[in-house]
Amino acid sequence: MSIETRSKTSILASGGGAALIDPSDTVILLLDHQSGLFQTVKDIPVADLRRNVAMIARLATLLGIPVITTASEPNGSNGPLMPEIHDDAPHAVYVPRKGEVNAWDNDDFVAVVKATGRKTLVMAGVWTSVCVMFPALDARVAGYDVYAVIDASGDPSEMASRVTLARFVQGGVKPTSTNALLSELHRTWARPEAAALAQLYGMVAPNYAAVAESYQRAQQAAREAV
Repeated sequence: MSIETRSKTSILASGGGAALIDPSDTVILLLDHQSGLFQTVKDIPVADLRRNVAMIARLATLLGIPVITTASEPNGSNGPLMPEIHDDAPHAVYVPRKGEVNAWDNDDFVAVVKATGRKTLVMAGVWTSVCVMFPALDARVAGYDVYAVIDASGDPSEMASRVTLARFVQGGVKPTSTNALLSELHRTWARPEAAALAQLYGMVAPNYAAVAESYQRAQQAAREAV
């Protein structure tokens, strides 16, 4: 068994989950989702980006996963953090920085991450090519298993995103998406949070919400016909 799988508590007898994220070992880092920086994002619609970030915050709250946030110069042109994060994840811990571009250059930020005792970091932020990439690569060198949620992050151009993806792969950072993260942490519908999780799928895939609504209407019509 590899170093990354031998301590996982989420592996089933079938072997399922061996290559997937273990929720009990995970910390979510939401980096620099700031109002000023949003205005520079060109590789994803900002409304989609904000909705995906909000979904991750809600998912973390629902599953009891720690969330750490930080912002780059929030009193300057980069602007404040989007409020949805701390509204949807009231347990999130905000770590102020002292001007560092790379959150991993900040001793307080790294100390808060280490204090969780968890070794799987799920990161998202604006810009992907800076705010996510720099701490992601440094965290990998520090021994963490790191995932970058690409559609909960944004960049000034498609080119910047493509180059960043290449560097992630070269550096051992695993790219993922919001719907993959949701499903990976969800794992089974046989759990008490199933209904709340279904609502989150509607956030990352609005058409899923329409499908769920159609199903519910059909079920109601069938009951009324009896």
